[in-house]
Amino acid sequence: MAAIFALSSQESLPSLPGGLTDYTGHFIGYALLGTLLLRALAGATWRGVTPRNGWIAAVAASAYGVTDEFHQTFVPGRSATVEDWIADTLGAITAVLLVRAAARILSGGARGRDV
Repeated sequence: MAAIFALSSQESLPSLPGGLTDYTGHFIGYALLGTLLLRALAGATWRGVTPRNGWIAAVAASAYGVTDEFHQTFVPGRSATVEDWIADTLGAITAVLLVRAAARILSGGARGRDV
């Protein structure tokens, strides 16, 4: 969250490498945030990657996306957009679903192990 806040506080950001779009950056950043939130909620175990924890992680990441967009309205040269928030939310949801799928596959042999 601190990294997202720091990047959002800058008046302008350099272009992403490889011609990636701003939306791709939002998607990747919030996918990472969703993954980290889910890991924390799961207690770093595959067993803890439950649907409930997944929903909490995705909603929390999306909510942070709203606050981040609001924060950008106070930064000169930046603005808030619904499209950025949608990319944030889709990134978080996608990551949570992927981690949830991995947990279902790996939980049989990894019960209680660290993720």
